[in-house]
Amino acid sequence: MNFEFFDLIPAWSVYAAVFVFGALIGSFMNVVIHRVPRELSVVFPNSACPKCGSPIAFYDNVPILSWIILGGRCRGCRSSISPRYPLVELLNAILYVSVLWVFGLGAFLPVAMLFTSAMVCLMLIDAEHMILPNVINFPLLAVFLAVRILFPVLVGDDGFPFLSDWPSGALADLPSWIGSAVQGVSGSIAGGGFLWLVGEIWKRFRGVDAMGLGDVKMMAAVGMLLGWKLTLLSIFIGALVGAVAGIAILSRQENRDLQTHIPFGIFLGLGSMIALLAGSPLIEWYLRTFVP
Repeated sequence: MNFEFFDLIPAWSVYAAVFVFGALIGSFMNVVIHRVPRELSVVFPNSACPKCGSPIAFYDNVPILSWIILGGRCRGCRSSISPRYPLVELLNAILYVSVLWVFGLGAFLPVAMLFTSAMVCLMLIDAEHMILPNVINFPLLAVFLAVRILFPVLVGDDGFPFLSDWPSGALADLPSWIGSAVQGVSGSIAGGGFLWLVGEIWKRFRGVDAMGLGDVKMMAAVGMLLGWKLTLLSIFIGALVGAVAGIAILSRQENRDLQTHIPFGIFLGLGSMIALLAGSPLIEWYLRTFVP
């Protein structure tokens, strides 16, 4: 980590500030996870106890700490509050610290934060409702396309970490933002197109849907930011972890049903975050180890 522009600020305090910021955003993510699949506004009304409906005071809405201080219960009716709320806040705080560690204090940091927060929201919504909402996927796709175009222009090539995939060499004589946009579109086609193709093949051979279009849209957005190489790695990791989880679920069923629906978005989101944070080193390690 290079903090040359923050020489007067201890590194630990920057990490601490990012952790707190991540927890605060995690609190808002809980609202998104609860309300978006129910088609409710994420702005109004204010947060309230899901059991008694009492508005939650600001001093009871401090991320992580309020849940611990209140013993996981509503101050008014004393009904239990799911531990999911502080866990989401803690997870998002840890992820923000992780992206700070990997990408440093730069223009790309907010993009990486948005990416990880969106993946967590999609994963948890899919886990509970088996949907990946368009209201999250489509804006992500648009934002990441804008990032692909604007970063090379406003920040420079060094400010965007995913500019080395094909067809960058083929477009070397053109402005870098064109190559960046083409890489994003190719990643979007690779991510969404690959899943769509797998789903169509499965449907034609088995006569049932293998996955919903939400997965396709999710990976189209992921591909727009990460490019085709890291997006295919995301799918591979997601499929690998999902297969292990699927086998574990089937092994616990008395009547094994191969048509059991598993929210694949959970595993795609996990694979995408791994690819964001460690995808390039993983690919380099694989090529060094297994490719002659």
